[in-house]
Amino acid sequence: MTDESLTLSELEPSAGEAPKDGANATINDLEAVYGIPVEVAAVLGKATMPVSSLLKLGRGAVIELDRKVGEAIDIYVNNRLVARGEVVVVEDRLGITMTEIIKAERTS
Repeated sequence: MTDESLTLSELEPSAGEAPKDGANATINDLEAVYGIPVEVAAVLGKATMPVSSLLKLGRGAVIELDRKVGEAIDIYVNNRLVARGEVVVVEDRLGITMTEIIKAERTS
């Protein structure tokens, strides 16, 4: 697995290169989006069960997930898979460390 990510310099055209689709994104142009809130979700795993089983669950019930101990978790931003990572403990709270960035396929 290789980590792939984009930097701001990759968004700007190189010297002598024409902007793609008339877009010439500069750091100042991108600052406008820095304050936009996004939803980040770390998914430990998933399970499928019938409603009847769901209704029988009570306090202390255990739901078996589709992941194994130590397996990477999925990190979603606005419902789009962007990375995989590991759960870490920071003081008395849970956190995530990104171990792999998922480079999205561009469609246009």
